[in-house]
Amino acid sequence: MAYGTGRTMTSDELEVILKHAQAKSDKEGFSAMPEGVTLSLHTAHNGGSLSVGRVDGIKVVGEVIIARTSKRETTYAVVRSDLFAITIDGGSAAPHRRAGFA
Repeated sequence: MAYGTGRTMTSDELEVILKHAQAKSDKEGFSAMPEGVTLSLHTAHNGGSLSVGRVDGIKVVGEVIIARTSKRETTYAVVRSDLFAITIDGGSAAPHRRAGFA
């Protein structure tokens, strides 16, 4: 999708992505990723862009998406209308690589 098209990720699309990532609700109300899986959120607004990586949980509050990073050091809040893509990193589909081996 091109920037600036006015296309917004819908709640249904976000739900499908979280289901595909096998997210489960946690006690804090976040959709938490399974062990070894993180998300990268890709947003853009008025020509500026922001990618938020290593997200291990998200919570949707109205039009705001609260993203919790895997080390719990930073929490980001982005508006859903600025979100245009989500990358699922890790999981069972990703090949396991050991350091020093090709």
